[in-house]
Amino acid sequence: MRSLCRDCLSDHEAAGPLRRCPACGSPRLVCHAERDALSLAHIDCDAFYATIEKRDDPSLQDKPVIVGGGKRGVVSTCCYIARTYGVRSAMPMFKALKACPDAVVIKPNMAKYAAVGREVRQMMRDLTPLVEPLSIDEAFLDLAGTERLHHASPAATLARFARRVEDALGITVSVGLSYAKFLAKVASDLDKPRGFSIIGRAEAVAFLADKPVGLIPGMGPAGVARLAEGGFKLIGDLREAPVDRLFRLAGKDGPRLKNLANGIDPRQVTPERETKSVSSETTLDVDLSAFEDLEPILWRLCEKTSKRLKAQELAGRTITLKLKTADFQSVTRAARLPEPTQLAARLFAAGRDLLKRECKGLRYRLIGIGASDFSPPVEADHGDLADTVTPRLKAMEGALDALRARFGDAAIGRGLSLRLPQRGPAEPATSRNAAEEEDPDG
Repeated sequence: MRSLCRDCLSDHEAAGPLRRCPACGSPRLVCHAERDALSLAHIDCDAFYATIEKRDDPSLQDKPVIVGGGKRGVVSTCCYIARTYGVRSAMPMFKALKACPDAVVIKPNMAKYAAVGREVRQMMRDLTPLVEPLSIDEAFLDLAGTERLHHASPAATLARFARRVEDALGITVSVGLSYAKFLAKVASDLDKPRGFSIIGRAEAVAFLADKPVGLIPGMGPAGVARLAEGGFKLIGDLREAPVDRLFRLAGKDGPRLKNLANGIDPRQVTPERETKSVSSETTLDVDLSAFEDLEPILWRLCEKTSKRLKAQELAGRTITLKLKTADFQSVTRAARLPEPTQLAARLFAAGRDLLKRECKGLRYRLIGIGASDFSPPVEADHGDLADTVTPRLKAMEGALDALRARFGDAAIGRGLSLRLPQRGPAEPATSRNAAEEEDPDG
Protein backbone atom coordinates (compact mmCIF):
# COMPACT_ATOMS: atom_id res chain seq x y z
CA MET A 1 0.00 0.00 0.00
CA ARG A 2 1.31 3.45 -0.94
CA SER A 3 1.63 6.26 1.60
CA LEU A 4 1.98 9.89 0.49
CA CYS A 5 3.68 12.32 2.87
CA ARG A 6 1.92 15.71 2.94
CA ASP A 7 5.02 17.44 4.28
CA CYS A 8 7.86 16.30 2.03
CA LEU A 9 5.50 14.97 -0.70
CA SER A 10 7.41 11.70 -0.99
CA ASP A 11 5.51 8.51 -1.85
CA HIS A 12 6.37 5.17 -0.26
CA GLU A 13 5.36 1.58 -0.91
CA ALA A 14 4.88 -0.67 2.11
CA ALA A 15 3.10 -3.88 3.03
CA GLY A 16 0.66 -1.91 5.18
CA PRO A 17 -0.08 1.62 6.32
CA LEU A 18 2.96 3.52 7.59
CA ARG A 19 2.82 5.51 10.82
CA ARG A 20 5.52 7.98 9.80
CA CYS A 21 7.21 9.07 6.60
CA PRO A 22 10.50 7.15 6.10
CA ALA A 23 12.02 10.26 4.49
CA CYS A 24 11.15 13.07 6.93
CA GLY A 25 9.47 11.40 9.91
CA SER A 26 6.17 13.23 9.48
CA PRO A 27 3.01 11.46 10.66
CA ARG A 28 0.92 13.39 8.07
CA LEU A 29 0.49 10.54 5.59
CA VAL A 30 -2.25 9.85 3.06
CA CYS A 31 -2.81 6.14 2.82
CA HIS A 32 -5.97 4.59 1.36
CA ALA A 33 -6.68 1.64 -0.92
CA GLU A 34 -8.61 3.89 -3.35
CA ARG A 35 -6.31 6.90 -3.04
CA ASP A 36 -5.25 7.07 -6.68
CA ALA A 37 -8.64 6.09 -8.11
CA LEU A 38 -10.58 9.09 -6.76
CA SER A 39 -10.70 12.56 -8.27
CA LEU A 40 -13.57 14.58 -6.78
CA ALA A 41 -12.42 16.89 -3.99
CA HIS A 42 -13.79 19.43 -1.56
CA ILE A 43 -11.30 22.04 -0.35
CA ASP A 44 -12.11 24.17 2.69
CA CYS A 45 -9.94 26.89 4.19
CA ASP A 46 -9.50 26.44 7.92
CA ALA A 47 -11.19 29.14 10.08
CA PHE A 48 -10.59 31.44 7.14
CA TYR A 49 -11.10 34.94 8.56
CA ALA A 50 -9.43 34.15 11.89
CA THR A 51 -6.48 32.43 10.21
CA ILE A 52 -5.85 35.49 8.03
CA GLU A 53 -5.93 37.75 11.10
CA LYS A 54 -3.44 35.51 12.90
CA ARG A 55 -1.22 35.47 9.82
CA ASP A 56 -1.18 39.26 9.73
CA ASP A 57 -0.60 39.64 13.49
CA PRO A 58 1.70 36.90 14.82
CA SER A 59 1.02 38.03 18.41
CA LEU A 60 -2.43 36.41 18.04
CA GLN A 61 -1.10 32.93 17.25
CA ASP A 62 -1.67 31.41 20.69
CA LYS A 63 -4.76 33.44 21.58
CA PRO A 64 -8.47 32.73 21.04
CA VAL A 65 -9.62 34.97 18.19
CA ILE A 66 -13.20 35.81 17.27
CA VAL A 67 -14.02 37.66 14.07
CA GLY A 68 -17.37 39.39 14.36
CA GLY A 69 -19.22 42.63 14.86
CA GLY A 70 -19.40 44.28 18.25
CA LYS A 71 -21.17 43.18 21.41
CA ARG A 72 -24.51 43.24 19.61
CA GLY A 73 -23.33 41.29 16.59
CA VAL A 74 -22.66 37.64 15.94
CA VAL A 75 -19.56 35.53 15.45
CA SER A 76 -18.55 35.41 11.78
CA THR A 77 -15.90 32.82 12.52
CA CYS A 78 -13.44 31.95 15.27
CA CYS A 79 -10.12 30.19 15.52
CA TYR A 80 -9.79 26.61 16.76
CA ILE A 81 -8.56 27.77 20.17
CA ALA A 82 -11.80 29.72 20.68
CA ARG A 83 -13.79 26.68 19.57
CA THR A 84 -12.40 24.69 22.49
CA TYR A 85 -14.33 27.11 24.73
CA GLY A 86 -17.57 26.36 22.91
CA VAL A 87 -17.55 29.40 20.62
CA ARG A 88 -19.21 28.75 17.25
CA SER A 89 -20.02 30.68 14.11
CA ALA A 90 -23.33 32.57 14.13
CA MET A 91 -23.34 32.58 17.97
CA PRO A 92 -24.44 35.91 19.46
CA MET A 93 -21.36 37.86 20.50
CA PHE A 94 -22.42 38.22 24.11
CA LYS A 95 -22.68 34.42 24.44
CA ALA A 96 -19.30 33.94 22.75
CA LEU A 97 -17.61 36.39 25.13
CA LYS A 98 -19.30 34.77 28.10
CA ALA A 99 -17.89 31.40 27.01
CA CYS A 100 -14.47 32.84 26.18
CA PRO A 101 -13.99 36.18 27.99
CA ASP A 102 -10.29 36.40 27.05
CA ALA A 103 -10.96 36.21 23.31
CA VAL A 104 -9.54 38.86 21.02
CA VAL A 105 -12.45 40.24 18.97
CA ILE A 106 -11.69 41.62 15.51
CA LYS A 107 -14.19 43.29 13.21
CA PRO A 108 -14.38 41.63 9.77
CA ASN A 109 -12.27 43.07 6.95
CA MET A 110 -14.18 41.65 3.99
CA ALA A 111 -12.00 43.33 1.36
CA LYS A 112 -8.91 41.61 2.77
CA TYR A 113 -10.62 38.23 3.05
CA ALA A 114 -12.03 38.46 -0.47
CA ALA A 115 -8.57 39.23 -1.89
CA VAL A 116 -7.10 36.13 -0.23
CA GLY A 117 -10.11 34.09 -1.36
CA ARG A 118 -9.45 35.11 -4.96
CA GLU A 119 -5.83 34.02 -4.67
CA VAL A 120 -6.87 30.60 -3.34
CA ARG A 121 -9.44 30.22 -6.09
CA GLN A 122 -6.88 31.02 -8.78
CA MET A 123 -4.60 28.36 -7.34
CA MET A 124 -7.51 25.93 -7.57
CA ARG A 125 -8.05 26.85 -11.21
CA ASP A 126 -4.37 26.15 -11.85
CA LEU A 127 -5.22 22.52 -11.01
CA THR A 128 -8.39 22.11 -13.08
CA PRO A 129 -10.98 24.22 -14.88
CA LEU A 130 -13.68 22.29 -13.02
CA VAL A 131 -13.85 24.43 -9.88
CA GLU A 132 -17.26 25.05 -8.27
CA PRO A 133 -17.03 27.72 -5.56
CA LEU A 134 -19.41 27.30 -2.63
CA SER A 135 -18.32 30.37 -0.68
CA ILE A 136 -15.37 32.70 -0.32
CA ASP A 137 -13.29 29.94 1.25
CA GLU A 138 -14.42 26.57 -0.14
CA ALA A 139 -15.03 24.83 -3.44
CA PHE A 140 -15.52 21.48 -5.15
CA LEU A 141 -12.89 20.40 -7.69
CA ASP A 142 -12.96 17.60 -10.25
CA LEU A 143 -9.42 16.52 -11.15
CA ALA A 144 -10.37 13.60 -13.40
CA GLY A 145 -8.02 13.45 -16.38
CA THR A 146 -5.40 15.78 -14.90
CA GLU A 147 -2.79 13.12 -14.22
CA ARG A 148 -0.83 13.80 -17.43
CA LEU A 149 -0.97 17.56 -16.88
CA HIS A 150 0.38 17.43 -13.32
CA HIS A 151 2.37 14.18 -13.63
CA ALA A 152 0.69 12.96 -10.48
CA SER A 153 -2.53 11.43 -9.21
CA PRO A 154 -5.28 13.81 -8.01
CA ALA A 155 -4.39 12.95 -4.40
CA ALA A 156 -0.73 13.93 -4.90
CA THR A 157 -1.76 17.08 -6.78
CA LEU A 158 -4.05 18.09 -3.92
CA ALA A 159 -1.30 17.51 -1.35
CA ARG A 160 1.00 19.78 -3.37
CA PHE A 161 -1.78 22.36 -3.57
CA ALA A 162 -2.32 22.38 0.20
CA ARG A 163 1.39 22.96 0.81
CA ARG A 164 1.54 25.66 -1.86
CA VAL A 165 -1.34 27.58 -0.24
CA GLU A 166 0.34 27.32 3.14
CA ASP A 167 3.72 28.47 1.84
CA ALA A 168 2.47 31.25 -0.44
CA LEU A 169 -0.49 32.65 1.49
CA GLY A 170 0.18 31.72 5.10
CA ILE A 171 -3.18 29.99 5.60
CA THR A 172 -4.16 26.35 5.75
CA VAL A 173 -6.74 24.20 4.00
CA SER A 174 -8.39 20.85 4.59
CA VAL A 175 -9.02 18.43 1.72
CA GLY A 176 -11.72 15.80 1.31
CA LEU A 177 -11.35 13.31 -1.54
CA SER A 178 -14.04 10.91 -2.73
CA TYR A 179 -16.11 9.87 -5.74
CA ALA A 180 -19.15 12.06 -4.89
CA LYS A 181 -19.68 15.66 -3.81
CA PHE A 182 -21.55 14.85 -0.62
CA LEU A 183 -18.84 12.50 0.59
CA ALA A 184 -15.98 14.80 -0.43
CA LYS A 185 -17.49 17.58 1.68
CA VAL A 186 -18.01 15.24 4.62
CA ALA A 187 -14.40 14.04 4.29
CA SER A 188 -12.97 17.57 4.39
CA ASP A 189 -14.48 18.05 7.86
CA LEU A 190 -13.05 14.86 9.36
CA ASP A 191 -9.55 16.03 10.27
CA LYS A 192 -9.52 19.83 10.55
CA PRO A 193 -7.32 21.84 10.50
CA ARG A 194 -4.73 20.91 7.85
CA GLY A 195 -6.63 17.71 7.16
CA PHE A 196 -6.66 15.31 4.23
CA SER A 197 -9.30 12.59 4.41
CA ILE A 198 -10.60 10.06 1.91
CA ILE A 199 -13.93 8.25 1.71
CA GLY A 200 -13.86 5.52 -0.93
CA ARG A 201 -16.62 3.60 -2.65
CA ALA A 202 -15.99 0.39 -0.69
CA GLU A 203 -16.53 2.04 2.70
CA ALA A 204 -19.05 4.80 1.97
CA VAL A 205 -22.28 3.08 3.03
CA ALA A 206 -20.78 1.60 6.20
CA PHE A 207 -19.15 4.93 7.07
CA LEU A 208 -22.46 6.79 6.78
CA ALA A 209 -24.58 4.25 8.63
CA ASP A 210 -24.05 5.53 12.17
CA LYS A 211 -23.87 9.24 11.31
CA PRO A 212 -26.76 11.57 12.26
CA VAL A 213 -29.11 12.63 9.48
CA GLY A 214 -28.14 16.24 10.20
CA LEU A 215 -24.86 15.51 8.40
CA ILE A 216 -26.75 15.50 5.09
CA PRO A 217 -26.48 18.84 3.23
CA GLY A 218 -29.64 20.91 3.43
CA MET A 219 -30.99 19.19 6.53
CA GLY A 220 -31.87 21.90 9.03
CA PRO A 221 -33.19 21.44 12.58
CA ALA A 222 -36.82 21.27 11.44
CA GLY A 223 -36.10 18.57 8.86
CA VAL A 224 -34.01 16.59 11.33
CA ALA A 225 -36.85 16.78 13.87
CA ARG A 226 -39.43 15.55 11.34
CA LEU A 227 -37.26 12.59 10.37
CA ALA A 228 -36.59 11.77 14.03
CA GLU A 229 -40.33 11.73 14.71
CA GLY A 230 -40.63 9.20 11.89
CA GLY A 231 -37.93 7.02 13.41
CA PHE A 232 -35.03 8.17 11.22
CA LYS A 233 -32.21 9.51 13.38
CA LEU A 234 -29.21 7.97 11.64
CA ILE A 235 -28.32 8.03 7.97
CA GLY A 236 -28.31 4.25 8.02
CA ASP A 237 -32.00 4.33 8.98
CA LEU A 238 -32.77 5.87 5.59
CA ARG A 239 -31.13 3.18 3.46
CA GLU A 240 -34.04 0.78 3.27
CA ALA A 241 -36.84 3.24 4.03
CA PRO A 242 -39.85 3.18 1.65
CA VAL A 243 -39.66 6.18 -0.65
CA ASP A 244 -43.34 7.03 -0.11
CA ARG A 245 -42.76 7.27 3.64
CA LEU A 246 -39.75 9.54 3.15
CA PHE A 247 -41.82 11.62 0.75
CA ARG A 248 -44.44 12.14 3.46
CA LEU A 249 -41.75 13.23 5.92
CA ALA A 250 -39.43 15.20 3.65
CA GLY A 251 -41.46 15.95 0.52
CA LYS A 252 -39.65 15.79 -2.81
CA ASP A 253 -36.34 15.62 -0.92
CA GLY A 254 -37.16 12.07 0.22
CA PRO A 255 -35.61 10.17 -2.73
CA ARG A 256 -32.44 12.28 -2.49
CA LEU A 257 -32.05 11.39 1.18
CA LYS A 258 -32.30 7.69 0.42
CA ASN A 259 -29.77 7.96 -2.39
CA LEU A 260 -27.27 9.80 -0.20
CA ALA A 261 -27.71 7.23 2.56
CA ASN A 262 -26.67 4.64 -0.01
CA GLY A 263 -23.65 6.67 -1.10
CA ILE A 264 -25.29 7.79 -4.35
CA ASP A 265 -24.76 11.42 -5.37
CA PRO A 266 -24.72 11.92 -9.16
CA ARG A 267 -24.17 15.70 -9.07
CA GLN A 268 -21.32 16.95 -11.24
CA VAL A 269 -18.90 19.76 -10.46
CA THR A 270 -20.20 22.81 -12.32
CA PRO A 271 -17.62 25.59 -12.72
CA GLU A 272 -20.00 28.55 -12.57
CA ARG A 273 -22.54 28.75 -9.78
CA GLU A 274 -25.34 31.22 -10.36
CA THR A 275 -25.58 33.92 -7.70
CA LYS A 276 -28.95 33.47 -6.04
CA SER A 277 -29.13 36.72 -4.12
CA VAL A 278 -27.23 39.91 -3.40
CA SER A 279 -27.94 41.62 -0.11
CA SER A 280 -26.62 43.70 2.77
CA GLU A 281 -27.55 43.59 6.43
CA THR A 282 -26.49 45.09 9.72
CA THR A 283 -26.85 44.23 13.39
CA LEU A 284 -27.92 47.25 15.42
CA ASP A 285 -26.15 48.47 18.54
CA VAL A 286 -29.53 48.72 20.30
CA ASP A 287 -32.92 47.25 19.47
CA LEU A 288 -35.07 49.64 17.41
CA SER A 289 -38.80 49.61 16.76
CA ALA A 290 -39.67 53.03 15.27
CA PHE A 291 -39.96 53.27 11.51
CA GLU A 292 -38.29 56.69 11.62
CA ASP A 293 -35.21 55.13 13.25
CA LEU A 294 -34.98 52.17 10.88
CA GLU A 295 -35.68 54.08 7.66
CA PRO A 296 -32.24 55.78 7.27
CA ILE A 297 -30.48 52.51 8.06
CA LEU A 298 -32.53 50.80 5.34
CA TRP A 299 -31.50 53.50 2.86
CA ARG A 300 -27.80 52.97 3.55
CA LEU A 301 -28.24 49.22 3.08
CA CYS A 302 -30.06 49.82 -0.21
CA GLU A 303 -27.11 51.90 -1.43
CA LYS A 304 -24.71 49.09 -0.56
CA THR A 305 -26.86 46.45 -2.23
CA SER A 306 -27.26 48.63 -5.32
CA LYS A 307 -23.48 49.03 -5.54
CA ARG A 308 -23.00 45.27 -5.37
CA LEU A 309 -25.65 44.62 -8.00
CA LYS A 310 -23.95 47.05 -10.37
CA ALA A 311 -20.52 45.57 -9.69
CA GLN A 312 -21.78 42.08 -10.50
CA GLU A 313 -23.82 43.27 -13.50
CA LEU A 314 -27.06 41.94 -12.05
CA ALA A 315 -30.56 43.37 -11.74
CA GLY A 316 -33.13 41.91 -9.35
CA ARG A 317 -36.91 41.75 -9.63
CA THR A 318 -37.70 40.31 -6.19
CA ILE A 319 -36.81 42.53 -3.23
CA THR A 320 -36.59 40.92 0.21
CA LEU A 321 -36.57 42.67 3.57
CA LYS A 322 -34.98 40.78 6.45
CA LEU A 323 -35.56 41.61 10.11
CA LYS A 324 -34.55 39.85 13.31
CA THR A 325 -36.42 40.55 16.52
CA ALA A 326 -34.87 41.14 19.93
CA ASP A 327 -35.48 37.47 20.77
CA PHE A 328 -33.71 36.33 17.56
CA GLN A 329 -36.84 35.46 15.57
CA SER A 330 -36.36 36.05 11.84
CA VAL A 331 -38.91 37.94 9.75
CA THR A 332 -38.66 38.05 5.95
CA ARG A 333 -40.98 39.88 3.59
CA ALA A 334 -40.71 40.11 -0.20
CA ALA A 335 -42.10 42.20 -3.04
CA ARG A 336 -41.90 41.61 -6.78
CA LEU A 337 -41.25 44.60 -9.04
CA PRO A 338 -42.78 45.11 -12.50
CA GLU A 339 -39.26 45.10 -13.96
CA PRO A 340 -35.80 44.29 -12.54
CA THR A 341 -33.71 47.01 -10.93
CA GLN A 342 -30.20 47.95 -9.87
CA LEU A 343 -31.21 51.30 -8.39
CA ALA A 344 -30.91 52.09 -4.69
CA ALA A 345 -34.00 54.29 -4.90
CA ARG A 346 -36.18 51.49 -6.25
CA LEU A 347 -34.79 48.98 -3.74
CA PHE A 348 -35.57 51.50 -1.02
CA ALA A 349 -39.09 52.22 -2.26
CA ALA A 350 -39.98 48.51 -2.17
CA GLY A 351 -38.14 47.86 1.10
CA ARG A 352 -39.62 50.94 2.76
CA ASP A 353 -43.18 49.75 2.11
CA LEU A 354 -42.34 46.33 3.52
CA LEU A 355 -40.65 47.84 6.57
CA LYS A 356 -43.54 50.17 7.34
CA ARG A 357 -45.91 47.21 7.61
CA GLU A 358 -43.61 45.49 10.14
CA CYS A 359 -43.12 48.48 12.44
CA LYS A 360 -45.96 47.63 14.81
CA GLY A 361 -44.19 47.77 18.14
CA LEU A 362 -41.74 44.87 17.79
CA ARG A 363 -38.13 45.75 18.51
CA TYR A 364 -35.55 44.66 15.94
CA ARG A 365 -31.86 43.90 16.39
CA LEU A 366 -31.03 43.31 12.69
CA ILE A 367 -32.21 44.67 9.36
CA GLY A 368 -31.25 43.71 5.82
CA ILE A 369 -32.35 44.21 2.21
CA GLY A 370 -31.64 41.98 -0.77
CA ALA A 371 -32.47 41.35 -4.41
CA SER A 372 -32.95 38.10 -6.31
CA ASP A 373 -34.64 36.73 -9.46
CA PHE A 374 -31.92 38.22 -11.65
CA SER A 375 -31.87 39.58 -15.18
CA PRO A 376 -29.12 41.31 -17.20
CA PRO A 377 -28.80 45.06 -16.48
CA VAL A 378 -29.90 45.87 -20.03
CA GLU A 379 -33.41 44.71 -19.06
CA ALA A 380 -33.58 46.89 -15.95
CA ASP A 381 -34.94 50.32 -15.01
CA HIS A 382 -36.50 51.45 -18.29
CA GLY A 383 -39.87 52.57 -16.97
CA ASP A 384 -42.75 53.05 -19.41
CA LEU A 385 -45.37 55.58 -20.39
CA ALA A 386 -46.89 55.31 -16.93
CA ASP A 387 -43.49 55.43 -15.19
CA THR A 388 -41.40 58.37 -16.25
CA VAL A 389 -39.65 58.60 -12.88
CA THR A 390 -37.44 55.50 -13.20
CA PRO A 391 -35.38 56.76 -16.19
CA ARG A 392 -34.67 60.00 -14.29
CA LEU A 393 -33.63 58.03 -11.20
CA LYS A 394 -31.34 55.92 -13.36
CA ALA A 395 -29.67 59.00 -14.85
CA MET A 396 -29.30 60.60 -11.43
CA GLU A 397 -27.78 57.51 -9.82
CA GLY A 398 -25.44 57.11 -12.78
CA ALA A 399 -24.16 60.64 -12.21
CA LEU A 400 -23.76 59.99 -8.47
CA ASP A 401 -21.90 56.73 -9.17
CA ALA A 402 -19.49 58.60 -11.46
CA LEU A 403 -18.78 61.19 -8.76
CA ARG A 404 -18.19 58.50 -6.12
CA ALA A 405 -15.90 56.57 -8.45
CA ARG A 406 -13.80 59.69 -8.84
CA PHE A 407 -13.91 61.21 -5.35
CA GLY A 408 -14.90 58.30 -3.06
CA ASP A 409 -18.14 56.95 -1.62
CA ALA A 410 -18.37 59.75 0.95
CA ALA A 411 -18.20 62.51 -1.68
CA ILE A 412 -21.95 62.82 -2.02
CA GLY A 413 -25.00 61.19 -0.47
CA ARG A 414 -28.67 61.51 0.28
CA GLY A 415 -29.67 63.53 3.33
CA LEU A 416 -31.72 60.64 4.66
CA SER A 417 -28.54 58.59 5.09
CA LEU A 418 -27.16 61.18 7.53
CA ARG A 419 -30.12 60.91 9.91
CA LEU A 420 -29.17 58.80 12.90
CA PRO A 421 -31.71 56.76 14.84
CA GLN A 422 -32.78 58.32 18.10
CA ARG A 423 -31.92 55.20 20.12
CA GLY A 424 -28.47 54.27 18.87
CA PRO A 425 -26.54 54.04 15.61
CA ALA A 426 -26.09 51.03 13.44
CA GLU A 427 -22.87 49.25 12.77
CA PRO A 428 -21.57 49.19 9.19
CA ALA A 429 -23.49 46.74 7.05
CA THR A 430 -21.83 43.52 6.08
CA SER A 431 -22.29 41.74 2.77
CA ARG A 432 -24.29 38.55 2.69
CA ASN A 433 -23.74 37.73 -0.96
CA ALA A 434 -24.19 33.97 -1.21
CA ALA A 435 -21.11 33.60 -3.40
CA GLU A 436 -18.86 35.49 -0.94
CA GLU A 437 -19.77 34.10 2.48
CA GLU A 438 -17.39 32.02 4.52
CA ASP A 439 -18.65 28.61 5.43
CA PRO A 440 -19.43 28.96 9.14
CA ASP A 441 -17.94 25.59 9.88
CA GLY A 442 -14.71 26.12 7.94
